[in-house]
Amino acid sequence: MTPIDHHNSTPAKHPRQPSYRLTFEDAVEVWRLHWTGWLHSRIAARFDVNQGRISEVLTGKRYPGSEEAARKAA
Repeated sequence: MTPIDHHNSTPAKHPRQPSYRLTFEDAVEVWRLHWTGWLHSRIAARFDVNQGRISEVLTGKRYPGSEEAARKAA
């Protein structure tokens, strides 16, 4: 039986199911949120990823070029 998320009545993710995989466009949004003062923990929660993934984006280890793309889009 699938657990139910009672906030929106849709099936909740299984606890062992992998979290969301960030895209390049998400990484650009991560930079924008970071620049507006969002905490890494809140950004991670918004995308349902580990805070380490946010750190990887912001240090350039994951999705290099996303900072530059975010600057151009701003």
